[in-house]
Amino acid sequence: MIELGGNIELVGFSEIDGGSMIVLKKIVGNYVKKLSSIADNFEKLTLTLKKVHEREKSEKYEIHGKLMDGGKAYTSEVTDRNLFFGVNKALEKIESALSKE
Repeated sequence: MIELGGNIELVGFSEIDGGSMIVLKKIVGNYVKKLSSIADNFEKLTLTLKKVHEREKSEKYEIHGKLMDGGKAYTSEVTDRNLFFGVNKALEKIESALSKE
């Protein structure tokens, strides 16, 4: 598990190479700024990564997102061949659910 700040957890991301992690941290960091401004009481964001159908150059990534806001959980699940798009979509879904509240 990788912790960013005190309230962001990345689970299953330890096998991701350094260059990709820099990009992922930027994506997650930018979303957390947005989400914490929308959320009433932002507590924690957890992203969990699982590789599915792992074949060379054609693996799929399953990303589960969970944001805790004042004791209420907002979740998302995305499967994508591109890790960055998958993380972005998962965070977008959480943002959308949070905005509807």
